[in-house]
Order: sequence, then C-alpha cells, then structure tokens
Amino acid sequence: MLREIIPKAAMAMADYDAGHPARISHFMKVWAYARTIGQLENLDRRTQLILELAALTHDIGIRNSLEKYGDCSGEHQQIEGPPGAAEMLSSLGYPKEIVDRVCWLIAHHHIYHEMTSPDYQILVEADLLVNFEEGNLPADDSLFRTVAGKALFKNMFS
Repeated sequence: MLREIIPKAAMAMADYDAGHPARISHFMKVWAYARTIGQLENLDRRTQLILELAALTHDIGIRNSLEKYGDCSGEHQQIEGPPGAAEMLSSLGYPKEIVDRVCWLIAHHHIYHEMTSPDYQILVEADLLVNFEEGNLPADDSLFRTVAGKALFKNMFS
C-alpha cells in the first residue's frame, strides 16, 4: 500500500515546490529520515503512512507564508501549512482522518515540547536532523527520544 501512494504525494509536493530545489531536497531528506526511523521503531502501517505524509508536506506552508507575511517563520508555516496539505492530500484521495492527523502534525512540527506520540516525535527528529545538516540550527540531541533517531544523530554529528 505505501509503495503505491507515498510516491504520488512526493511528486505532488515536488510539483508544488517546482523551481525551488532546496525545498524539494529538504522535504525529501526529512521523508527519508522519518521513513527510516519509523520503520526501525516498528510503527504500525497507519502511523507510518501518516508520518511519511507529514514528512513530505511538513513545510508546505512556506510558499504561502512568504506571500502573506514576507517570511517563512515556523509559526507562519504552522498556520499556512495545514490548509495547503489538506487540499493536496484530499485531492490525492487520502481519507479525512489521515489528512486531519497529518495537518495536526504540520501545525505542531516547530513545537518541541509535549511530543507524546511516535509520529510527532519522529517527524521532529527527522526535520531536526536535516536542519542541523543544512546548517539551519546548531546540532543538539536534547530532543531526540527514539533509539534510531539518536543513532542517526550520533553517526552524523559525533
């Protein structure tokens, strides 16, 4: 099931961010890390699907944030992202309960406290790994809780 539907979301995001290779590269890397961590942490299929869709679409609010506010702060991304993701994922045929959870994750992916669900924790870890690697944030492992995320952090930044 995932083999068939995740690539459609990846291509929809690539179409959405056409002409912005750094944005496409960023979400593809976040998706790869999220997918890997989720599989190593033995997520169930539904949670893995939600995680992967959230990883692909987590920054969908950047374009509208730039147009509306002149910046792409995390706060603005979290406001502008869910409507765009809901429209895109619904048009691809994803069920409402999946879309709603993905949108909730997008609306919280820059809030780093109270990460009590595995999809939320792993999305943040994957995004942080890429942001550290891209030089957007100093590398800090204090928010990492998964065994796989901690191992990736250690391998990348130790």
